[in-house]
Amino acid sequence: MLKHQDETRAAYDGVVELYASMFANRLETQPFARNMIGTFAELVRGTGNLRAADVGCGPGHLTAMLHDLGLDAFGLDLSPAMVAHARRAHPALRFDEARMEALPVEDGALGGVLAHYSMIHTPPEELPALLAEQVRVLAPGGLLLASFFGTEGPEPVRFDHKVAPAYSWPAERFAELLAGAGLVTVARLLHDPASERGFLDTHLLARRP
Repeated sequence: MLKHQDETRAAYDGVVELYASMFANRLETQPFARNMIGTFAELVRGTGNLRAADVGCGPGHLTAMLHDLGLDAFGLDLSPAMVAHARRAHPALRFDEARMEALPVEDGALGGVLAHYSMIHTPPEELPALLAEQVRVLAPGGLLLASFFGTEGPEPVRFDHKVAPAYSWPAERFAELLAGAGLVTVARLLHDPASERGFLDTHLLARRP
């Protein structure tokens, strides 16, 4: 796990400014994703626990969006350069460096976890450990919104992402992993992407019982 994470971290460290400029609009051109995040935030507010982690936060644009939607949001990312950029861009918010399999959060502390395309570089055999860690930090009733590239085939598909190797997932297979981690999927949204890759943009919203 450490080798591919180190490679991914180095790759993202090298594209911080370009990546941040591409996503600075906080999903203004992505209405499906934007509204799914809005639904997630509303449901987290409904739990009464406003603490939420943006796991794999990158330059912090979605952490700021969650804050604007009324959550006590903070960002975590593998890339120290991304964390540094996020701190400069959003000085009022908290950002920390962290690995997704070892989140610096106490058990059952959060009302929500946002994982927006942040698990796409994880090899399939390592994904259950990441999901188990996200369940660990969620309070009962807490919510996870996982977004990723979807495929209509039966198995995950490895592809050459522009930053680091990545995987697309069949929505049903990913939902099975969520169930195996102890989560109940409550909503699914799949839509055609505005991308030359041809994968479906996929969002699964799940709750910890």
